[in-house]
Amino acid sequence: MNKALDKYFKLNQHGTNVKTEVLAGITTFLAMAYILVVNPAILSAAGIPFNQVFMATVISAVIGTLFMALFAKHPIAIAPGMGLNAYFTSVVASTGLTYQTILGTVFIAGLLFLLLSLTPLREALIRAIPDSLKFGITAGIGLFIAFLGLRMSGIVVANPDNLVTFGDLHRSVTLLTIFGLFVTLILLARRVTGALFIGMALTALVGYFTGQLSFDGIVSAPPVPVFFDMDVPGVFSQGLYATVFAFLLVTLFDTTGTLIGVAEQTGAMKNGEFPRAKSALLADATATTVGSLFGTSPTTAYIESTTGVAAGGRTGLTSLVVAVLLMLSMFVSPLVGAISSLPAITAPALIIVGCFMMEGLARIQWKQFDEAFPAFAILLMMPLTASIATGIAVGFITYPVLKLACGKGKEVHPLLYIFGLVFIVQLAFFPAH
Repeated sequence: MNKALDKYFKLNQHGTNVKTEVLAGITTFLAMAYILVVNPAILSAAGIPFNQVFMATVISAVIGTLFMALFAKHPIAIAPGMGLNAYFTSVVASTGLTYQTILGTVFIAGLLFLLLSLTPLREALIRAIPDSLKFGITAGIGLFIAFLGLRMSGIVVANPDNLVTFGDLHRSVTLLTIFGLFVTLILLARRVTGALFIGMALTALVGYFTGQLSFDGIVSAPPVPVFFDMDVPGVFSQGLYATVFAFLLVTLFDTTGTLIGVAEQTGAMKNGEFPRAKSALLADATATTVGSLFGTSPTTAYIESTTGVAAGGRTGLTSLVVAVLLMLSMFVSPLVGAISSLPAITAPALIIVGCFMMEGLARIQWKQFDEAFPAFAILLMMPLTASIATGIAVGFITYPVLKLACGKGKEVHPLLYIFGLVFIVQLAFFPAH
C-alpha cells in the first residue's frame, strides 16, 4: 500500500512519506472543519434546509478535494468559501427572491469558471485586473463577513440614529460570543493547530453547561442529499448578471491567490509557473458547479491548507486524507446542526476569518491615490451596502476613471474599460444586490 501511494504521489521525490502526509491531512482538516458548521448556519438563514446545506457542503468539499488530490496532486483542500456564503444569504434577503434562483447564479458562475479554466481567458482576466482591486475585493469581503459575525452575535445591533451601535452585554449569547472570540484569539496567538475548531468546541462546551446548547444526538445516518433544487431560468428573468459576475470573479481570484500562496510554501512554484494549474482550477470549478446542484454557495481553495503544509504535507496524499475525513463527517449531522443553531459558536470564526482576509491591504500602494481610492471604495461599499457585487462595481468604475484623470489611461487593460461601462449601466438601471 505504502509503495503504491509513494509511486502515485511521488512521495520520495517530494521529500515526504505516508505518515507525514497523513498527519498533515489531519492538521488541515482540523483547521478547516469549522466550515462544516458555519456554512450550514449561514445558508440556512437564506431558507435552504439545514440538512441540505450540510450535505452539499460535504459533497462539494469531498469532490473538489479528491479532484485536487488525484489529478492536481497538491496538498490543498477545497470547500465552500467564507464571504460568498454570507453574500448568498444577503442577496436572498435583499431581493426577496428564492434561494433556488440564487443557486442558479452559482451554477452559471460555476459553468463559466469551468470554461475559463480550460481556456487562456482565465489568465487574461487575472492579468487584466490590477492588484489594488484584487486585494480590495478580498479585504472588503473580510469586513463583510466580520460585520455579519458581529451582527448575528449581538455585539453590534441596529440603531435608528446611527444605523448600528454596540450591543447589550447582558445577553447570554453576546457574552458567550465574546468568550469564544477571546479563547480563539489566544489559541491563534499561541499558534495552536486547529485553533478555530478548538475555539468552537470550547465555546460549545460552555454553551452546553450554561443551558444555551442542547443535543438530540451526535451520530446518525447521513441526511439524504437534495439534487438540482435550483431555478436557472429565474437568473435571466430577474437579470442577476451582476450576482453571477460577483460569484465568478471572487471565486477566481480567491482560488488563484490561495493556490499560488500554498504552492510557494511547498516549493512547487518553479520559475513563476504553477504545476498542474489547470487541474487545480478545474478542481475548484467542478466543486462549485456540483455544490450548486446540491445546495451550497461557491467553493474555493482553502488557505487553511497552509497548516497542513507547515506540518510537512507536500503532495496530493494530504488532500486525499482531508477528503476521507470530510466523508466521515457526514455521519455527525445532529452534532453539527445543534452547534450551528447557537450563533455564539460560529460568530467568532466569522470575525477572525475576516481579519485573515485583510492581509492583502499591506500590498496596496496607499500613497498612490489612483491605486488607493478604488480599493478604499470597495472596502467601504461592501459592508455598508451588504453587497459584494456593488463593491466590485464601484471599484471597477473608479479605477479607470482615476487612471484617465492622471494621464495613465494606457496602463489600464481594455477589459477594465468594458467592465467599467457595464457596471455604470448596471448600477444605473439594474442595481446590484
